[in-house]
Amino acid sequence: MDSIAALILGMIQGLTEFLPISSTGHLYIGKKLFGLQDAGLFLDTMLHIGTFIALIVFYRDILIRLLKNPFGRLTWLLAAGTLPAVCAGVFFSDFFDRLSLTGSTIGWEFLLTGAFLWFAGNMKRGSKTLEDLSFFDSIWIGTFQAFAIFPAVSRSGLTIAGALFRNIDKETAAYFSFLLSIPAVFGAILFQMKDLSDSGASLGLTPMFLATVSAALFGYAAVKWMIDFVKKHSLKWFAGYVWILGIFILVMQGLKVF
Repeated sequence: MDSIAALILGMIQGLTEFLPISSTGHLYIGKKLFGLQDAGLFLDTMLHIGTFIALIVFYRDILIRLLKNPFGRLTWLLAAGTLPAVCAGVFFSDFFDRLSLTGSTIGWEFLLTGAFLWFAGNMKRGSKTLEDLSFFDSIWIGTFQAFAIFPAVSRSGLTIAGALFRNIDKETAAYFSFLLSIPAVFGAILFQMKDLSDSGASLGLTPMFLATVSAALFGYAAVKWMIDFVKKHSLKWFAGYVWILGIFILVMQGLKVF
């Protein structure tokens, strides 16, 4: 993997992890284009570390407050919201890892993500803020997060949509969605660590470093931009994009290009 490919893959990961268009699905396409479909788990882990760093930096103030008051209400809300994803990862990760490798279902998953974004875009503006969230709200949003175990189902798209379905205001929906992703991403990194090999050496240490930094920088920018965008605009803008992409992938797979 050369440095240009590393920077581009990091950019793809950073942007699509937080825009509601699926990072896994886009990385599948990116790896195909660069001939890196066999790059292995090491690259995926480093890219996730990059976006995890972006989240830590963006939410540093609230995370410091959580560390000072680890048994506060928000901690329990995050724990409740994380539980569905933990269950999905423990019981179904092997099956969905195989789907991610083959990419056989990602076209349909892009179409499904678009449907959720479209319906969420039709919801009336909610009124609940972060202080109004109930434990049921958190579990509900966390259940949507669990469905993002499908390779090309957008985690951010589904969790924001799930929050909007619960009458949560748009800014809070995006803010809590990304906050809830911190334990999920951290857990995914730990889960992947146990299966890491020395595959990263064959990709080059410098490109891996560049990929991680690129993912962190673009991820930070994407979080800031997305929270502001959702506050003012509809998710329908992204629905059209993922529908077009899903149809394109299905056509390419039908032609045996992908």
